[in-house]
Amino acid sequence: MPVKIRLQRVGTKKKPFYRVVVMDERKRRDGVEIENVGRYQPISEENQFVINEDRILHWLKKGAQPTETIAKMLRKSGVWQKYKSAQ
Repeated sequence: MPVKIRLQRVGTKKKPFYRVVVMDERKRRDGVEIENVGRYQPISEENQFVINEDRILHWLKKGAQPTETIAKMLRKSGVWQKYKSAQ
């Protein structure tokens, strides 16, 4: 089963709010998730990207592939460097 770490929109119209989820890449964007590992609020001025680093690293080690957007956010937050140094 190909697994992706991606965004799942849960906000209202013109007020986006996203969950960072681990899910089968063949499912719809708003389909059933395997695990919720964080959140992203692009409108908020405070901490916009909050994730559970332990669970993200766990899924990356199991072979889950992040989408381009999530990969950029992981690089910015420093989690990607932790993953690469642990390999």
